[in-house]
Amino acid sequence: MSAANPTTSPALPATRGKRRADAAERAAATTAAGRRRRRTDPARVVAFVILLVLALAWLVPVLWAALTCFKTEAEAAALPVTIVPESGFTLDAYITTLTSGQVPRWAWNSLLTSTAITFITVVISALAGYALSRMEFVGRKAIVALILASIMIPGQILIVPLFQLMLGLNLVDTYWGIILPQVVAAPMVFILMKFFDQIPRELEEAALMDGASRLRILWSIVLPLSRPILGAVSIFVFIGAWNNFLWPFIVVNDADLMTLPTGLQTVISAYGIQYAQNMAQAMLAALPLIIVFLFFQRQIIKGISTTGIAGT
Repeated sequence: MSAANPTTSPALPATRGKRRADAAERAAATTAAGRRRRRTDPARVVAFVILLVLALAWLVPVLWAALTCFKTEAEAAALPVTIVPESGFTLDAYITTLTSGQVPRWAWNSLLTSTAITFITVVISALAGYALSRMEFVGRKAIVALILASIMIPGQILIVPLFQLMLGLNLVDTYWGIILPQVVAAPMVFILMKFFDQIPRELEEAALMDGASRLRILWSIVLPLSRPILGAVSIFVFIGAWNNFLWPFIVVNDADLMTLPTGLQTVISAYGIQYAQNMAQAMLAALPLIIVFLFFQRQIIKGISTTGIAGT
């Protein structure tokens, strides 16, 4: 037995090395073949062409709007319509928009109200979502059903009672009148509740045994594990609050308290339809959202995917 070991042991590593090399070659060949099949798959080519056409169909109006704001008003209203300014690029539309109203003030109002709405909404949604996900109490299923039902109700139906409530609380023409009706977001409560359901309960049970309270567990364990979805929810709420036109338009009449969408609309109403200025105003209103998207693309994509999972 001892004499046979020196003759057989050197062959084993060589055999194993050869087998590993063969397995690696087969895996590489399989991967290469799979890539070739994916490249030549007709269904993938058709899907790519369809997506490319849809992307171009979306991009053309955006490109036209972005270039129209650099035209003169005469050229912007002239027929036939041109994409690129033929008389050269000009900033007259931006200059007129920035000097004919209180755009910096309106932008500050939008930033202030959108940030406050985002913060309060995320706090309320996280507390409500955690309670519905982890706590058992009477009426829990009914509350979840009401949340789902409220998602199906158009927000325009609530405008009249909300305005009457703000009028009774003397919050018309105030920042709080803009903020408070927008801080309850049933879809965000449902999304966070579904996300909290996926967090292992064992982590919380161990903390409960150590004497931690529910709020302590939420702050120290659940929220740190939920940072991606909290970021996505915050971005969605901020974008919705920034773009909201109808409610600030109804509840605010003071020009100093108007948000950017409502303030720009007053400029449009005062000066009539000015195509170049209208496009410049649209670009100014969309610029902060474009910056947010560029910096938080991953969180937005994760939020979209999580929303899709929660809705299934």
